[in-house]
Amino acid sequence: MTLMNGAISAGFLPGAFVKNAAAAAPANDGKLRIICFGAHPDDCELQAGGVAAMWAAKGHHVKFVSCTNGDIGHWRQKGRELAARRKREVEEAAKILGIATQVLDIHDGELMVTLKNRKIITRLIREWNADIVMSHRPNDYHPDHRYTGILVEDAAYMVTVPFFTPEVPPLSKNPAFFFYPDRFQKPNPFEPDVVVSIDSVIEKKLDALGVLVSQFYEGGANGSAALMPADPAKQKERHQQVRDNFARRYQSNAARFRQQLDEWYPADQAAKVKYAEAFEICEYGRRPDKAELKKLFPFFGE
Repeated sequence: MTLMNGAISAGFLPGAFVKNAAAAAPANDGKLRIICFGAHPDDCELQAGGVAAMWAAKGHHVKFVSCTNGDIGHWRQKGRELAARRKREVEEAAKILGIATQVLDIHDGELMVTLKNRKIITRLIREWNADIVMSHRPNDYHPDHRYTGILVEDAAYMVTVPFFTPEVPPLSKNPAFFFYPDRFQKPNPFEPDVVVSIDSVIEKKLDALGVLVSQFYEGGANGSAALMPADPAKQKERHQQVRDNFARRYQSNAARFRQQLDEWYPADQAAKVKYAEAFEICEYGRRPDKAELKKLFPFFGE
């Protein structure tokens, strides 16, 4: 049976998303609860894998959600075979990071801004009892990225409304919503509100990205067989190349946001930060001040 917007029943329906997520929801133990949304099975890992590992190491509860199953994100594989492969990949990455993960069964490239999908996102945020919610910005090159951002923005108020998806209790306090960085300038550029050194977990993050083989080693939708050498020595070289490219990406973040790092770390520490992740507060959720941001990102005294 095919559901609206490409969600295919594969032993579960959107209502089952609720049940499965609720079963994994963390106890009310005083720890932070963070849920990150990405369009595809790799986006959260790319954008927030560092802070996720850091939160998890402190006992906080982190969940990554992919809003599509990634079933067209490869140059050779597709469909259920690829969706299953990408799900296994992010599950392995989650083990490395120490977090939970979930992949929604909506076709890659077909995520739409609908009431059905707004309810799914709202339920997931409520069930995780989130303090922090993260997503793409709504201006982005990929429609799935844009619509993930819009769906999360649309949930930013609805998560507190009692009679919207009343089968799941509303949140008593609106979470703080954050956007991932990008380089798009129109209609407005990314403006970081918090920048975090991920030097302490960079190897763990690179390990997690390294198991997303279909997307990075093999190149995803725009890859080719040329990226996959037969010689084992060349294969090892290719894996190292991918790892080094990602290391440079997060070094670039630190350089790009060096001024903001100075606002969060003592000058001598900020100057030494090599790798960083950055986030912008979404105006639609709670607007934490700097004191609250230090509680939500409890890393700056280290």
